[in-house]
Amino acid sequence: MAPGAAVTEPWTGHPIVVTGIGADGWTGLGEPARAAITGCEVVVGSPRQLGLLPPGPAERVPWPSPLLPALPDLFARHRDRRIGVLASGDPMFYGIGVTLARHFGAAALRVFPQPSSASLACARLGWPLAEIPVVSVVARPLPTVVPELADGRRVLVLSEDADTPARLAELLRDNGFGGSTLTVLDQLGGPGEALRAGTAATWAHPPGDPLNIVAVETVLDPGHRRDTRLPGLADAAYTGDGQLTKAEVRALTVTALAPVPGELLWDVGGGSGSIAIEWCRTNPRCRAITFEQLPARREQITRNAHALGVPGIMVRGEVRSEIADTDFPAPDAIFLGGGLTQDGLFTRCWQHLRPGGRLVANAVTAESEALLLDWAGVHGGALRKFQVYRGEPLGGFTAWRPHLPVAQWIVTKTAG
Repeated sequence: MAPGAAVTEPWTGHPIVVTGIGADGWTGLGEPARAAITGCEVVVGSPRQLGLLPPGPAERVPWPSPLLPALPDLFARHRDRRIGVLASGDPMFYGIGVTLARHFGAAALRVFPQPSSASLACARLGWPLAEIPVVSVVARPLPTVVPELADGRRVLVLSEDADTPARLAELLRDNGFGGSTLTVLDQLGGPGEALRAGTAATWAHPPGDPLNIVAVETVLDPGHRRDTRLPGLADAAYTGDGQLTKAEVRALTVTALAPVPGELLWDVGGGSGSIAIEWCRTNPRCRAITFEQLPARREQITRNAHALGVPGIMVRGEVRSEIADTDFPAPDAIFLGGGLTQDGLFTRCWQHLRPGGRLVANAVTAESEALLLDWAGVHGGALRKFQVYRGEPLGGFTAWRPHLPVAQWIVTKTAG
């Protein structure tokens, strides 16, 4: 958690001891971590983790399910006691330590990390940890792996359970990476450590231990479309009714929106969802809400978001009615891709944009282009206009086919 970040509920009790424990159990802990846990009156963890502790007087409390809603009450009940928390490996690597720091503040914790499963996996495989992307699918949709897939990459996937490797192999096959090698590492660091390997196309291993991590060496199938995190995916990457910002315009638009990790985009007039999708693909922490008034298009946005690996995009209805009825967080950026001539649309969106936020609007009709000129006259910003030509067959020759010219307004909202 960054210094100065908001804390949900500052902690006033004894420091919470958060100890990473590996598959090697109690014997794998250093003396300071053992002493800290031994001094606790109540220890919280999964049944598997609690079972790794030696006998002692501390009350053992398994995590409730679902965890997050029950977390405040759980710690409030034991506020006057010395609380210990068990985590897998490094508590601050996709672990409970991150959640506790956000909720209670970093000063409330004493963290004793162990090597993470990613560290152990790279140690076994000889991979350079600093260069390897890690994707957790623990309580997260499996398609979030998709944006990391590119020919020749190495990726680590933190598994949800014993079935994750087989589901991951299927995902790879469906996305044109059937030739990729999967190495499943079970119970890393413990007496039951085991390794299984095979290709996604022929994966036939039965489920193993639920405590596993999957190492993927990606191979793109011949002839399959090549996608990257950069904006401007091929138009063929999207399904729908043809309401789609074309690849060249999309690349210029997402670049103008200037996504930064952790920022929130409002995509107004979602169509196929391409702007929101490519905003989110630039970084796993980017977020988006797309507003689309037609139900069929909302469904196609959801399908495209799942297929392209960003299923966390929120899909809502017509923007003016939605923001009138729901308290959405202020966006860092807004894209107006449709409905510019609708009464009050720009004004309502501009009011919700945070100071310092960016707005980008694209226009293809004379009426909407005139609005961009008017708005720029009031709020400033930059105007540009471009037209894309694509080479297409004409008889036995090639002709340049023009697309509609696009006027674009880019503006930053100043404070005050």
